Amino acid sequence: MTDGRPDWTFYFLGIADAVAARGDCLRCRVGAVLVGTDRRIRSTGYNGSYPGGPSCSRGECSRCSSEVPSGTGYEDCIEVHAEANALLYASWEDCQGSTLYVTRKPCKDCSKLIRAAGVVKVVWGDGLGIHKVIL
Repeated sequence: MTDGRPDWTFYFLGIADAVAARGDCLRCRVGAVLVGTDRRIRSTGYNGSYPGGPSCSRGECSRCSSEVPSGTGYEDCIEVHAEANALLYASWEDCQGSTLYVTRKPCKDCSKLIRAAGVVKVVWGDGLGIHKVIL
């Protein structure tokens, strides 16, 4: 904290936490915040199915009802990841040179999307601290 205010990293990760509350996955709710070089929010995303689609919270995801280990079995998941949703709802220009704040480390597939979209930095927090990756 600086002058009683959180620094930018904690500020945007806090917003990502709030966005994650909208997530529909029974296993893990994830939030993402895309931030431009001017520190303005360009887009947010949480993990969930397409609008009007099936829902994990209604028991319609076979992955969530299985015992598959965390981080595996995504081919059976009905959800679009938070990172992908944040990128889908942003313009190409908004992504260029931006930073993506996420509530957990992006998976391999999301990491490829993030790089391809023009995001240059990913920041996430976990129980061990804050992680920043420059792409």
